[in-house]
Amino acid sequence: MSRVPVPLSAPDVSQFARSVARQIKSRGNAPSHVELMNMLAKAAGFQNFQHMKVAHTAERRVDTPPVAEVVDHRLVGRALNQFDESGQLVSWPARRQVQVLCLWQLWSQIPSGTSMSEKEVSSLLNAIHRFADPALLRRELFSLGLLHRKRDGSDYRRQEQKPPAEARELNGRLKARRLESSAGSSALSFIVRPSA
Repeated sequence: MSRVPVPLSAPDVSQFARSVARQIKSRGNAPSHVELMNMLAKAAGFQNFQHMKVAHTAERRVDTPPVAEVVDHRLVGRALNQFDESGQLVSWPARRQVQVLCLWQLWSQIPSGTSMSEKEVSSLLNAIHRFADPALLRRELFSLGLLHRKRDGSDYRRQEQKPPAEARELNGRLKARRLESSAGSSALSFIVRPSA
């Protein structure tokens, strides 16, 4: 078994030394290797050496910076082309990767923690796509595990999970597009509005 180095630090060396000395004196004889490690750990404020080792491992894990997720922007761009300015899915993509990314976007529009009937899910999907095939979208969402339903189709629920980086990027870009579109249309209506 390979040894993992466990650093030891004490805020006050003098107090640390006194604590170790007290523990050795209370024993009366020389401590074993494991006993000495436990004494040192206790002097540093831990319960024993194992506690110090676990605390150090947890600290290293927390201090490790998260790995940056790589986004496939070409795939996001292809999926973005499938949506109009209002964020509706215009057509069903031919490529499976793009389909999956579009399904994640539709998933994000389904309310979480809400029980819905098949009719309600179809109505919601009809409001966010333009090619009039909610059954296809329901089946695809279910087969990807993004939507759960009872066997009889009476209860549909969104399956909560973390979307992939591309899906989060697509969602952000579609939100920005909708904001630009709504800001542009409100500015246009202000300009076109006839004067009284």
